Amino acid sequence: MFRVPLLCMVSVVVCFCSDLTAQEFLPPPPSISVEGYTDQLSYAPGDVVKFQLSGTAPTDMLIERVGAQRTKVYEQAGIVVTDAKTPIRASSHGCNWPVAHQLTIPADWSTGYYEVTLTAKDKGGQFTHRVNRTASSKCFFVVRAAKPGVDSKILLQLSTNTYNAYTNWGGHSLYAYHDRDGVQGHRVSFDRPISSQFYNWEQPLVAWAEKNGIKIDYAVNSDLEFRPELLKQYRLVLSVGHDEYWSAPMRDNLEAYIAGGGNVAFFSGNTCCWQVRSEDKGRALTCYKQWYNVDPLFATGKHALLSTAWSHHLVNRPENQLTGVGFLWGGYHRSHDQFMDGSGAFEVHRPDHWIFQGTNVGRGQQFGGEATIVGYECDGCEIEIRDGLPFPTCRDGTPDSFVILATSPAKWHPDDALWYERFPAGRVGAAVLGLYTKGGTVFTCGSTDWAHGLTGKTPLVEQITKNILEKLSK
Repeated sequence: MFRVPLLCMVSVVVCFCSDLTAQEFLPPPPSISVEGYTDQLSYAPGDVVKFQLSGTAPTDMLIERVGAQRTKVYEQAGIVVTDAKTPIRASSHGCNWPVAHQLTIPADWSTGYYEVTLTAKDKGGQFTHRVNRTASSKCFFVVRAAKPGVDSKILLQLSTNTYNAYTNWGGHSLYAYHDRDGVQGHRVSFDRPISSQFYNWEQPLVAWAEKNGIKIDYAVNSDLEFRPELLKQYRLVLSVGHDEYWSAPMRDNLEAYIAGGGNVAFFSGNTCCWQVRSEDKGRALTCYKQWYNVDPLFATGKHALLSTAWSHHLVNRPENQLTGVGFLWGGYHRSHDQFMDGSGAFEVHRPDHWIFQGTNVGRGQQFGGEATIVGYECDGCEIEIRDGLPFPTCRDGTPDSFVILATSPAKWHPDDALWYERFPAGRVGAAVLGLYTKGGTVFTCGSTDWAHGLTGKTPLVEQITKNILEKLSK
């Protein structure tokens, strides 16, 4: 065998390196990434979940059910993922990424919120930077009950429309403040990685309910539109946190449920504020918001379906007719520079009502401030005072049977009044807690932050919530 002298080999290498200039370097390894979404928002046991992913390295998948605890239900290592391109209009019309993995929902998976953790791994490069590198991201889906209404008569529908509206992945959301071009979008797709708001709003109630042995079935906003048959299986439907964006079919189906004797508890605020139109079989939402005159329906005269505020006079269907209250008569509390020194609490007006049973609360007493249950965005109604007690005027769409049980001051930011031509700037409204009966009973707390009172700081809030769930689910 021919052997090159060692000295000669070294000299060759040295000679080669000496020809390099100071500007010549090996390129760094490409970045590592993985992201994805599922082809639907909710599934029943037996359905197939398609995971549409894009990444640069083999990916491990972990799925956990999130409730009072995190329970690992599935793992898969080494999923082959391609580095799919992202279309320029991904935020409005989706990514169209390939299906990298599929999973049939097992029959024994309980209804709930399921979080998917994707972790890509590599060794840093073929010739340089040989270190273990990882990149991770999350997505989610909901599993509905295998037998709706059998184990629980309570249905929680997650505010997934709102999740999508605030997601700016791909460059655009329905808001300008975090937009790629500083321009408000008018269409958002679910076929892209969506930023969940579950932990801020619904999860505190979910964890509290499970710790207290209260069973709840799950769905998502669009299930009210595309699976309305679910509703008849339940006695009580829940909205929790920030349930801001509703389509007309969603609202039609829930109002029909109420008229037929079904009950609803809105542990939420800014609820049903904007009308959206579902497109692409529920995989996209259109909403022109304050720019209603740009909506193509504006020129057609079909103003009832304008994708703008439900309380706008052209739509003429204020959310008060559904929830009893609305953002037009509410506003902000400890947010947007309004009532920043507010108590974050409700003041009780009618302590003898059944929702206060077991609380020993008195008239004029405040509750919930420890957890700031009145915060961020609030809904109210037009109020008049008689004999020292608040009553709804019902001129704003609030049902005649609505009873005001507690209030807290709220106010719009002056800028908000600029785009709603019939809203007087500077008016002080209120977060209004109350209920009405019109077929079924509808409770509202008039605040996005009610569920923050279910984290152990405010036993009184927990007792009120328990009273409502127990009575309205029977």
